[in-house]
Amino acid sequence: MHQKLIDETILFVKEQLKNAEGGHDWFHIERVYKSTRLISKTEKVDQLVVALGALLHDIADSKFHGGDETIGPKIASDFLESKGVASNIIDHVIKIIENISFKGGHKTSDFSSPELAVVQDADRLDALGAIGIARTFNYGGFKNNTLYDPGILPNLQMTKEEYKNSNAPTINHFYEKLLLLKDKMNTATGQKLALKRHEFMELYLEQFYAEWEGNS
Repeated sequence: MHQKLIDETILFVKEQLKNAEGGHDWFHIERVYKSTRLISKTEKVDQLVVALGALLHDIADSKFHGGDETIGPKIASDFLESKGVASNIIDHVIKIIENISFKGGHKTSDFSSPELAVVQDADRLDALGAIGIARTFNYGGFKNNTLYDPGILPNLQMTKEEYKNSNAPTINHFYEKLLLLKDKMNTATGQKLALKRHEFMELYLEQFYAEWEGNS
């Protein structure tokens, strides 16, 4: 029963995201889904909620919909209702979608669950390491942002709105989000994987600056 629903959800998400920006496409969803399965091995969670939360968490990312944060939850809710999913499961999945995002690190929420913790860790892992670097520059290119400008320093005090509307150089995003994620992981497995990817990003930045200055 559950596998049929998961298979149908995968097909739905693939169709919905067939023209998505490369860092937020089906392959991003697939990586997050795989990571949730790894993290869930050491966590006591509802596997169906975790699977649906992972598969639907970026069904309509607000940054590609004029900042509207209601579209994703609405699409996900309508889809799950059409499949006859129990209301308590739908409610939990929607809460995951509504609370998973970084949003400049200033988002506060009164909702928490082991399932959200797992999906959030999996999503954050995909913003780290080699793939995190690739996604960051892919999105920076999508927005036509500069790679790096030594005269524009990272802004660690951005409001949620400033974070959403930022057109800062792509390198700044490492300091405004990516390098902060290691200390925001929820699970032991997530923390372990995040540390490895964090260290890779630090090495990358060292090499980047060395090349920028013509020293390497």
